[in-house]
Amino acid sequence: MAEKLRVVLAATPAYREMVFAPESTARLDALGELVVLDDPGDAQALTAALPGTDVLITSWGATPLTAAVLDHADRLRLIAHSASSVKHFVTEEVFRRGLRITQAGQAMAEPVAEVSLAFTLSLLHRIHRFDHAMRDGAWRDDVPAQHGLTASRIGVVGASRTGVEYIRMLVALRAAEVVVYDPYLTDERAIELGVRRTSLDDLLRTSRVVALHAPTLPETHHLIGARELALMPAGASLVNTARSWLVDSAALLKELRSGRIDAALDVFDEEPLPPDDPFRALPNVLLTPHQAAATVECYFGMGQITVNEIERHAAGRPLQYELTETALRQMA
Repeated sequence: MAEKLRVVLAATPAYREMVFAPESTARLDALGELVVLDDPGDAQALTAALPGTDVLITSWGATPLTAAVLDHADRLRLIAHSASSVKHFVTEEVFRRGLRITQAGQAMAEPVAEVSLAFTLSLLHRIHRFDHAMRDGAWRDDVPAQHGLTASRIGVVGASRTGVEYIRMLVALRAAEVVVYDPYLTDERAIELGVRRTSLDDLLRTSRVVALHAPTLPETHHLIGARELALMPAGASLVNTARSWLVDSAALLKELRSGRIDAALDVFDEEPLPPDDPFRALPNVLLTPHQAAATVECYFGMGQITVNEIERHAAGRPLQYELTETALRQMA
């Protein structure tokens, strides 16, 4: 029988309403004692609530878990992050004390992959260009070549959880070929996914659409720069629903201004994107305001995953999305 737990949930009221559906909240209540903190960044309130706490649920804006904070966590065993990246608040002290961490980022993989797929199809069929042109009064003027997915090689940079969901969608829709660049992808896993591993340069030279799904790591900073963009063939397109960290934005802007390639972007160096940002004026660019994961189902899914993981912990079962210190180094 699962033990009764004292659970602290540190999240704003708006976040709780968005992420924890009534059914998820009821399941948290059933675990034992649920303590709610309205400000996830209030270190003083958190330290006051931690004594006797078994599980801490974190959210956006979580306070860093330093030694000074964790000194009050006499019974804490699990940190369940109800969103994705934990790098902004998880410290080495967490691992030094043997605390377990899980996160709910898997809920974001499918909606972000869907947006990446929607971008891919829009770029192949030049929907963004038609939209811009028609709003300016044009009709089939200077139409660039359109292509179908089943006749196109798609390159995926990063077989992350979102990258894998995107790959599965491409394969299901019978893309002509899917090639992947990822140093951590094995041949066996590539065969399982139905893709071919290749180098980054080969992927860029041969893909009609290049979709970025790599993590934010020191070695991926400006992974796509002027040299890499120049490798893409004329008429190719770049999709970025991951992080702007991966792309040299100045080099991308220069390439896009030439009209040689197209792009669809959900992420930017500066957010919100300034009203006068030059990306906004380009007819060969499709823009969305960093909203790829923002579906109702995604947010509720994060809450469900969080509760599932806590219930697994309470029952002594393995966690499904546990993060190790090594895995964290390889994640965004």
